[in-house]
Amino acid sequence: MKGTTINGVNHEGVAEFIYLGTLISDDNSLEKEIQRRILAGNRTYFAAISLFRSPLLSRATKITLYKTLIRPVLSYGAEAWTLTKKEEQALLIFERKIFRRIYGPIYENGEWKCRMNRELEEMSKG
Repeated sequence: MKGTTINGVNHEGVAEFIYLGTLISDDNSLEKEIQRRILAGNRTYFAAISLFRSPLLSRATKITLYKTLIRPVLSYGAEAWTLTKKEEQALLIFERKIFRRIYGPIYENGEWKCRMNRELEEMSKG
């Protein structure tokens, strides 16, 4: 990126930088910021994986842990986001991945099946 000279002082230009924990880019794109947030959410999940895998905690407690530990990391700075469908889908995919891990598969007709998206949405609302 090109720099600028003001009052004889050279100022370097950058394509992107992190300000108050949020990635700011010269093209005003959120795609990289959303990916950073998803990676941060993954790191938070794996830091607390022993809690999410614990048979001693109920599913309701694990959902509360998700909403209080992971979701704030994922949505930090989201007040200023204008999401495209692609970015919104990336966030929803991450959330469904965590819910699938919390709720687990179901045993039907002699075989294990992954829960459908609509099932996860209904379960997470309740």
